Amino acid sequence: MAALQLESSRLILRPPVEHDLDGWAAFDSDERATEFFGGPKNRAASWELMATNAGMWALRGCGLFTVIEKISGRWIGRVGPWKPEGATAEIGWAILPSEWGKGYATEGAQAAINWAIDSLGWPQINHCIDAENSASIALAHKLGSDWLRTDHDAQGKVTQVYGQTSQNWRSRWL
Repeated sequence: MAALQLESSRLILRPPVEHDLDGWAAFDSDERATEFFGGPKNRAASWELMATNAGMWALRGCGLFTVIEKISGRWIGRVGPWKPEGATAEIGWAILPSEWGKGYATEGAQAAINWAIDSLGWPQINHCIDAENSASIALAHKLGSDWLRTDHDAQGKVTQVYGQTSQNWRSRWL
């Protein structure tokens, strides 16, 4: 899977590889970064999350992309399609707090949405967001998504689902 690579003006998105663990662990140990993702985790838990994501790539042909900043080559987050068993498929984003406010989540989400529509044939683009995560809700709106419903994620946590049809996405962004 590592051969797949998306590029935007400032980012490279690709499936995760083992040497991405340092980035995953840095994100997962950060209290601000993980506020809406169950709180900080140790390196072993980050390994399990990254391996789960790699497994989703193997089983479902999609998963969160590693996000690399082109200019520095640094790991700055993960963005992309997430399709868990028994929960709403979505395009999600998680960027290191040091990179917040630079538009990387928007840029990465746009590339991932286009890929999900073009390569996976997704007719609907959703984002499952904690009701208190105002920054992600604002990003969902910026991407053209509207509130659809309250739902539960794969672990049973209540989330707010924002979304739009692929047709609406195309009419807005192309």
